Amino acid sequence: MKTLVLAGGLGTRLRPLVADRPKPMAPAAGKPFLEYLVEWLAAQSFDDLVFCLGYRAGQVRDYFGDGRRWGVRLAYALEAEPLGTAGALKNAASHLAGPFLVLNGDSYLEVDLAAMVAAHRARGGLGTLAALRLPDASAAGALELGDGNRILRFQEKSEAGPAWVNGGIYLLEPDILDLIPAGRAVSIERETFPLSLARGWHLYAYPAAGFFVDIGTPDGYRRFQDYVSTRDLKESNP
Repeated sequence: MKTLVLAGGLGTRLRPLVADRPKPMAPAAGKPFLEYLVEWLAAQSFDDLVFCLGYRAGQVRDYFGDGRRWGVRLAYALEAEPLGTAGALKNAASHLAGPFLVLNGDSYLEVDLAAMVAAHRARGGLGTLAALRLPDASAAGALELGDGNRILRFQEKSEAGPAWVNGGIYLLEPDILDLIPAGRAVSIERETFPLSLARGWHLYAYPAAGFFVDIGTPDGYRRFQDYVSTRDLKESNP
């Protein structure tokens, strides 16, 4: 199964801390954030990767090459201009021949990918989204769920309080590409997913309870650095 990693954003909010490289290459304990994602995917036997790149793509390609150092196969889909999270998938369509996994290249969520794939295959539908329960979802769009964790609605703004939110990992059927117009920036969260529901497609949430962080803000970036430091300390002192 192909895994697309969306790593083409400009990272303007993180620019004060990381001004000389694309956001997914922000360092933590001597390695770029994107390397942690690659290692995590390889450990779960997801080793056929496509990096969707735009801003300063050369830095990513120079570092990762063909991926063999990490035991993965790496290809690249390059954007001449920013295409958004859905436009990047459309731009990478030539790499896809069946269901595919998508990860945001600026967030980290611990989830059992094999179990997520099994749940998707058992239920069917256009896609399965990893979701996490936040004690306060007011800063994020919430997911309204129905029976069997079917997604009924995407709420861009939610009230203070607990809610399920999008975790930034998706297992998608290739039919979703037909809903994405070519040649312009498209958001999968704000445009494609709501459109798929309006067209009668089914999307499901897969609950994830592992560590989650978005490094797109200085606070999130520091949280990931702290997480890596703590994890490395535990591994060196079992």
